[in-house]
Amino acid sequence: MRVTKVFQYFSGNAWHEPTGGEYFDSENPATGQVWARLPDCREADINRAVAAAKSAFYDGPWSHMLAAERGRILRRIGDVISAHADRLGAVELMDNGRVPNIASGLKPGGWQVDSCHYYAGLCDKFEGKIIPAEMPDMHNYMTWEPFGVVALILPWNSPIGTLIWKLTACLAAGNTVVIKPSEQASASTFELMDILLEADLPPGVVNVVTGFGQTTGEPLICHPDVRMVSFTGGTTAGAKVAALAAQQVKPVIMELGGKSPQIVMPDADLDLAVNGIVAGIFPAGGQSCISGSRLLVHRSIIDAFTERLVMAAKKARVGAPDDPMTQIGPMANQQHYNRVLAAIAAGEKAGHKLLLDGRTACREQGYYIGPTIFADVPNDSELSQNEVFGPVVSTEAWNDEEEVIQKANNSIYGLAGGIWSQDVAFAMRMANRIEAGTIYINNYFNASAQSPVGGWKQSGYGRENGLEGMRCFMQTRSVWLSLNPNQPDPFA
Repeated sequence: MRVTKVFQYFSGNAWHEPTGGEYFDSENPATGQVWARLPDCREADINRAVAAAKSAFYDGPWSHMLAAERGRILRRIGDVISAHADRLGAVELMDNGRVPNIASGLKPGGWQVDSCHYYAGLCDKFEGKIIPAEMPDMHNYMTWEPFGVVALILPWNSPIGTLIWKLTACLAAGNTVVIKPSEQASASTFELMDILLEADLPPGVVNVVTGFGQTTGEPLICHPDVRMVSFTGGTTAGAKVAALAAQQVKPVIMELGGKSPQIVMPDADLDLAVNGIVAGIFPAGGQSCISGSRLLVHRSIIDAFTERLVMAAKKARVGAPDDPMTQIGPMANQQHYNRVLAAIAAGEKAGHKLLLDGRTACREQGYYIGPTIFADVPNDSELSQNEVFGPVVSTEAWNDEEEVIQKANNSIYGLAGGIWSQDVAFAMRMANRIEAGTIYINNYFNASAQSPVGGWKQSGYGRENGLEGMRCFMQTRSVWLSLNPNQPDPFA
């Protein structure tokens, strides 16, 4: 396949060649062939993008704009995104192999467009407050304020969805942004910028630079005019981002890795549980941080459950993402494909029982792996403790409530968890004991603009979506007004 598109980076509502003239390739994971070239941005390019964002915040209209006007712009953003949903979906398909249903969330009524409209309505709802300070003749009030220039650093598994989560809340709060997408999936972010020009955003409010972690990401994080960072990615990379930001005491929002448990109770509706668990990991190829890949099943039903799980997963059609019959597309890039294959091989070498081998879906071209199921995997094993981020699940039996809670919480991660039981009151009590930011009961993998998402423990801190998602992009100011100015001389 020949290169079909060469992108430039985006700053000040204009496209720019990288100063060094260097580009890097983007592969189509369905074929393994290069289809686009992306700018390798370095310090001069980052300086230009940050300067544009800083000017838009301090000199341009953005920070001085009435909140309601920002809301109208965000609504326009949602409208132009939905008008070009198929175009964005097609680029994301080429860039990281997402099956075409990615476009459904971008169409009218889709949850990603809802995020634009939700924050458009929230812009002018963030109210300050009067503080009843115990001091006579003093009026103390608090306001919510933006930080200024914010760096948004995106993952490769769902670049458009993650960007919209971050961008809408960040802009609603009054900040300007410089976006750094993953070098493994940058094209759809650039395509979105071309579309956003139709929304009449003031120049410099949104900027995009692309490149690699050390040469683009680190200089952006460390830039003195970047006031905060929002990062989604792996836990190891997140720790490096936090350490860099800490050098200048910058606040960071972290949405990191996970190894989420799903607890199947003895009274669970097995068909419901199997369908929900399969839907919660395999269609996206397991390439989601909240994938519920650690299955903790009551010993009395584990044989029946596992048999149904294997039968359900075997039906999945793995293939090219542009084939309407495909249900699971490829891994998003070759590097990750090799990591997932290595994790499967390691699980096999460790002696874990392999009930379904997704390597049968591998082919000469493209990065395909099918559903993979290991059984009887101890909770302290590498397969149970390490995030695979692929279509790989493991099962383990348990006997009593205390045992399964201990197993569920015995992890460095705390992003999500699932509970399958017909006893809702009991499931709610279990939910209160699982150490995770999101708990699903008799469903899995749902999200909405109104509901905050984020992790506990090494799955991160801060929140995205909902009121909390906007609050994280704001800081408070406390103002003291003397109603009876009378400052005596302290040295009289």
